[in-house]
Amino acid sequence: MTVAQVTALAPALKTHKYRVGQTVFYTSSPISRPGASGSYQVVRLLPSDGDDYQYRIKNPGEAFERVAKESQLELEH
Repeated sequence: MTVAQVTALAPALKTHKYRVGQTVFYTSSPISRPGASGSYQVVRLLPSDGDDYQYRIKNPGEAFERVAKESQLELEH
């Protein structure tokens, strides 16, 4: 069996939903600070934590970056 045949048989791999540079709306989890929700820019794509892809995001009004799960993000409208 060739590599192409194996690749064709493998299920489609899931990829990150958002790209670096996109603006997303972050909804913080009930465990973290509720004031963290708002608009953020995707700074870096991170590997999956098993269930969800993760992202490093940054709000222009904060001096630090956050790590967010894909399920906590949605596109800004």
